[in-house]
Amino acid sequence: MRNILNLSKVKKTKGNKNFLIAETITPYVSLDFINKVYEGDCLDVCKKFPEDSIDLIVTSPPYADAREWHYGGIHPNKFADWLLERTKEFYRILKPTGTFILNIKEKVINGERHTYVIETILGMRKQGWLWTEEFIWHKKNCYPGKWPNRFRDAWERCLQFNKNKKFKMFQEEVMVPMGGWAEKRLKSLGKNDVIRFESRTNSKYGKNISNWLGREMAYPTNVLHLSTECSNKNHSAVFPVALPEWFIKLFTGKGDLVLDPFAGSGTTGVAALLLDRNYILIENNPEFCKYIIERIQNEGRNKKPDQERIFRNSKISAQCAKEAKHQQS
Repeated sequence: MRNILNLSKVKKTKGNKNFLIAETITPYVSLDFINKVYEGDCLDVCKKFPEDSIDLIVTSPPYADAREWHYGGIHPNKFADWLLERTKEFYRILKPTGTFILNIKEKVINGERHTYVIETILGMRKQGWLWTEEFIWHKKNCYPGKWPNRFRDAWERCLQFNKNKKFKMFQEEVMVPMGGWAEKRLKSLGKNDVIRFESRTNSKYGKNISNWLGREMAYPTNVLHLSTECSNKNHSAVFPVALPEWFIKLFTGKGDLVLDPFAGSGTTGVAALLLDRNYILIENNPEFCKYIIERIQNEGRNKKPDQERIFRNSKISAQCAKEAKHQQS
């Protein structure tokens, strides 16, 4: 395991004294371990971190039976066992109030979808995970094509897992505008719109349309309509910054710690920085690690005015350090 990118121990000057910015640091993890990129297998790297230390895990593991140079290429029949070995470690380091978001999609093998995602879900439940929710990422610009027995893939799973039924969630942070339908629908209300009118199907469900009067924002659905990343030529499977950004807003507060154990091009780290969160990125490909450094540096240069403080507090060091050693008391 190599510590590639060191953004910790940030110092500011107050009068004639230097002091560490500690107010946004999670108390469970040493300053020596946050805001860094680690080169290595996440199974080994995560063992260096203390339990109950991560607020949010957002990741997309390597595709099954692909990219031989990335984790050696995992055959679909062995993928669930391979991933479950790592989700066991993720469970240990995630806080009781934390969330794990797994972006994954079944591969087509011999004309049918493989079952390794289902096997992974069932295996994680045996580990103690709660399969709380399933979000759908609708890829608005999915790659066109034609197959004899199916249509093109336009969506991927974003599975939500938790350790407990009660976890941190900030729903107001991802609310969306009501939209034009509200103005038309609420313009003229009928007698059944101003009372709790139950469905005529005897389902016992009912609604009072007048409750929406005066509202400008509503809670979103569990379908995220986001385009794939097209400008990143250094990695072949990059999700858009908006994807981890949405989950970071929903499940963390400022200063919380976000982990991506399969960091790829570092998109989760960039999203965390832009939202004033701390991060840990793990990637076993040295070329990707180098690219992550360049990317974060470029994001810092192209920062918006309201992001200036975040990147100013993230001192970049592109020098590779020796193997990181965990300093636990």
